[in-house]
Amino acid sequence: MSNVQAIINEISAEVQGQRNSEYPISPIFLNRWSTRAFSNREVSDQDLYTVLDAAHWAPSAFNDQPWRFIVAKTEEQRSVFHQFINEFNLAWASSAPVLIVVASDKLRENGDPNGAHTFDAGAAWASMAIQATMLGLSTHAMGGFDRIKARQLLNIPDNFELHAVIALGYQGDKSLLPEAIQQREVPNARRPLNELVFEGKIE
Repeated sequence: MSNVQAIINEISAEVQGQRNSEYPISPIFLNRWSTRAFSNREVSDQDLYTVLDAAHWAPSAFNDQPWRFIVAKTEEQRSVFHQFINEFNLAWASSAPVLIVVASDKLRENGDPNGAHTFDAGAAWASMAIQATMLGLSTHAMGGFDRIKARQLLNIPDNFELHAVIALGYQGDKSLLPEAIQQREVPNARRPLNELVFEGKIE
């Protein structure tokens, strides 16, 4: 059995006891969680672009594919990203070997507003996270960053909305995190499904 298949088929040790699905979903969804502890092990271009390729196959309205990914994978590139990530997130995200800004085009090719661009960008991010998990990589999406500064430093046009910065890499030793963050370094649970799903109408 390949490593990828093993990850898909088995619940990881750290997830056991923390997450239990109500229905027989693939373990890949339970194994995906947002770590803050990243090692300094490099991510190969092969794996990085496999993750990005998965994201770009996400569904989108009219196949507009509004998502864009700005990638920082070198020390020089990451140092630019570190300038617009907020202090709390930078305390752990500075260890991640890859950082990715997820943005989406608010306009369609004919200039009309694309009302689905944020929804579609979310689908791309989810695809990215699942593919990363399948490769034994970890991801964590951050909303805490200065969007105005990021737009200026990365030369992002006004018609693109900035959604998140994604940290990507291999999970590291949580003991290297600030003490307050270490306590949060566990896979979290979910609300019961019956609190989120309504048949016919919201009661």
